[in-house]
Amino acid sequence: MNDFNELLSQFNTENISIVDFIINLLLTLITAYLLSFVYARYGASLSNRNKLAQTLVLLSITTMIIITIVKSSLALSLGLVGALSIVRFRTAIKEPEELAYFFIAISIGLGFGADQKLITLIGVLFVLLFVIITGSTNKKKHAQQNLILTIAGGNGKVDETQILSTLKEFSTQVDLKRIDQSNEISELSLNVEYNTVEDLIKSKEALSKLGDIEFSFIERH
Repeated sequence: MNDFNELLSQFNTENISIVDFIINLLLTLITAYLLSFVYARYGASLSNRNKLAQTLVLLSITTMIIITIVKSSLALSLGLVGALSIVRFRTAIKEPEELAYFFIAISIGLGFGADQKLITLIGVLFVLLFVIITGSTNKKKHAQQNLILTIAGGNGKVDETQILSTLKEFSTQVDLKRIDQSNEISELSLNVEYNTVEDLIKSKEALSKLGDIEFSFIERH
């Protein structure tokens, strides 16, 4: 009988401190906003990062509120499990980076919802610092123009040796990836890297003087 009463007592909802709830809510808002700012500033996603950054804040706050409510009652926790079992999210994650930031946002909500302030703050600050350092390094690397170059000419007008020597004059690296030859057209595909945009422009002007050829530069990233 005592065991049964103890089991029932676990289903009783405990009182939630309003002061602690407000503090955790504010901490969640601040850290989630910092996360959204870092994502918008240092993220490499091709989607609208500013729009997704707003979603990260809402996701953290929502998770924090849910965890705060359900942690005080075993019954609510079981109810949440049942509710989530019938919820299906159909939105596809286009890039792995977006999924990583979603998990960070959820972790913020979980941590503050569970009233683990110090651990959550340390963990989030460590993650943000790591993202800022790696993001700054990657941006410096991407400052170099890393491009795919396609060159085509009709009736065998593509001189591969002349093209390669011209590109090497202005670029830091030239990798020939593919040569296509037919009776009517020749086509080259190369990976080229430039330190500056000025070198890219000079290379384009030099290629234009080689004759009747067509070429296009495409960002490899």
